[in-house]
Amino acid sequence: MGSAKIGSVPPPKPPAALRRVTATRYVVPLREGGSMPGVCEADDLGTYVVKFHGAGQGRRVLVAEVLAAALAGALGLEVPELVVADVDPVIGRGEPDEEVQDLLLRSPGANLGMDFLPGALSFDPAVDPVDPDWAARVLWFDAFVLNVDRSWRNPNSLWWGARPWLIDHGAALYFHHDWPRAAASVDRPLRHAEDHLLLRAAAPVAALDCAAALTPEVLRAAVDAVPDVWVEDEPGFDSAAALRTAYLDWFTARLAATGWVEDLARVQREHGGGASRG
Repeated sequence: MGSAKIGSVPPPKPPAALRRVTATRYVVPLREGGSMPGVCEADDLGTYVVKFHGAGQGRRVLVAEVLAAALAGALGLEVPELVVADVDPVIGRGEPDEEVQDLLLRSPGANLGMDFLPGALSFDPAVDPVDPDWAARVLWFDAFVLNVDRSWRNPNSLWWGARPWLIDHGAALYFHHDWPRAAASVDRPLRHAEDHLLLRAAAPVAALDCAAALTPEVLRAAVDAVPDVWVEDEPGFDSAAALRTAYLDWFTARLAATGWVEDLARVQREHGGGASRG
């Protein structure tokens, strides 16, 4: 069976803890999305796109970003480095937009920064080169984490340094907005898979063996990479450790399920996906 596998995945590398930086300057808001992240400079001389815990759906979006990035990395998919960005709301005192000032006031302390890739362009599979095996891994990954937000309308992918990068996974793992019903989602197909950015460019997902890269050690390291402050005081859980275990249990059950993968393969067949390998 091994000879039939495609999209070889590098040996899994357990995710590391996030570096911590301090935001020193608020540069500009990004208004494309509903959560209004901002570009910030930090004390390590880096520039980051910062998502704030006081926005929209709060800390769960940041948790989804960290978990999805960790799993993507284990599958050999590039995601810009994520950091914990400590924010003092005073950095927004010169910002004329009261909405930005209010967001910063609601978001003191630990927020999520993503390395800013200068000069990056939106990835377009109709123009940029696409490796079918890579595209299949992205498609499988998005289905695994229930990421409904990578389509032609909203690619959430960048082209930088002559290769593609995946960004913006805050909409993934949406089951964690309703934990009492989370168990019902472990075999749920990817919604609107027919609209996925890479559906037609991807090699057949039925031949993939991505699950082998998501070992128990990788999954444990992924949930442990989430800062404590974002998994504390979650309603229905008596500790951060209990919430981490709930994520780990969901990932483990998702890997054991097969219906969502079979549905993804069906969508590929019915909508012209399953590109041949070059």
